[in-house]
Amino acid sequence: MAFEPIYIVDGARTPFLKARNAPGPFAASDLAVQAGRALLLRQPFAPTDLDEVILGCASPSPDEVNIGRVVALRMGCGNRVPGWTVMRNCASGMQAIDSAIANIRSGRSQLVLAGGVDALSHAPLLYSPSMVRWFGGLAQAKTLGARAQQFARVPLKALFAPVIGILKGLTDPVVGLMMGQTAENLAWKFDLSRRAMDEFSVRSHQRTLAAQQAGRFKEIVPLIDSEGRVYADDDGVRADSNADKLGTLKPFFDRKYGRITAGNSSQITDGAAWLLLASAEAVTRWNLEPLAKITDSEWAGLDPAQMGLGPVHAVTPILQRNGLALADIDRWEINEAFAAQVLACLAAWESDDYCREQLAAEGALGCIDESRLNVDGGAVALGHPVGASGARIVLHLAHALRAAGGGRGIASICIGGGQGGAMLVESCA
Repeated sequence: MAFEPIYIVDGARTPFLKARNAPGPFAASDLAVQAGRALLLRQPFAPTDLDEVILGCASPSPDEVNIGRVVALRMGCGNRVPGWTVMRNCASGMQAIDSAIANIRSGRSQLVLAGGVDALSHAPLLYSPSMVRWFGGLAQAKTLGARAQQFARVPLKALFAPVIGILKGLTDPVVGLMMGQTAENLAWKFDLSRRAMDEFSVRSHQRTLAAQQAGRFKEIVPLIDSEGRVYADDDGVRADSNADKLGTLKPFFDRKYGRITAGNSSQITDGAAWLLLASAEAVTRWNLEPLAKITDSEWAGLDPAQMGLGPVHAVTPILQRNGLALADIDRWEINEAFAAQVLACLAAWESDDYCREQLAAEGALGCIDESRLNVDGGAVALGHPVGASGARIVLHLAHALRAAGGGRGIASICIGGGQGGAMLVESCA
């Protein structure tokens, strides 16, 4: 089945800033606005010429609930341009792109700004239900004596042990597992060694550092805070990362038997990423020069306890639909939620049993040349601002293909809750 290609005209993202145990310098809307304004300023059309703005966000703050609309207005798109927000956990940014694709293909839109954002350092601390009930009782106490009695009943344990919002958000409510515990499941299922995960993580840092030094993150626009400080680069990459050092870290999710550590997991990060998407008609109308085109996309579901294998289930139908093999893909961007998760995807494609039982294939699909995979590093080094990552990998894939002289690539991401998303991208170089 042939799909009308949708063009990636341009894109921009912020540096990804690592959370450091305190709210970062930018709210989510600040991140999206600064990246979006820089992107729109270099276009031949006005922000008001957009047909819509779609923004993925997994954890908007209470005062930015429909953050897509908030950001659209702040970027100067005007009252006429609709702005809306989508949420598909880790793939929220990719969902925004896919929603734009659907609207362009239907003829409802021609020119769309789509992307993702999250400021995870701003994730809230929450009161427990017992504290909420206590505050309710305090509000009902009308006399000074009643209030004194209520204060005497304050649940001190609940008061000083708030619920950590981000840990709640990273825990699957159906299977009761944190995302890192699902990665432990994959490490056990495919017998992935701690050393292999740590070496994968080191390679992510090394590739990101090399890309920074070579100027290959052309999509980044600097951030400036309210005091004039400039944030120009992703700040989570470590030049001193090595497998021996990572090997000293203790497991985080299964402290006795586990293999998943902070060092071989993605970082909690703040960041935003945008893509300008256009139909062929809009490309002609505005005399645009596309960077790449998206020719196919896919969503898949699987066991939430093994959610990290989502890319395997989303990518395979794209390959089958387009008559492609793994070896036919010139560049891969698979989001590095955990080193174990990416390594498990590679192992699943190489497994006769997994491909037969789970993908209804005749046998193993083969292996991915790791020199084509995450060539400039991934989320282990860059970080994983949940709402933004799906957009980031599509945008960087387009740039990586151009840097390679053209070709086709696939961006894919695992999704909390047991899903996977993928997009087939072809360079216009």
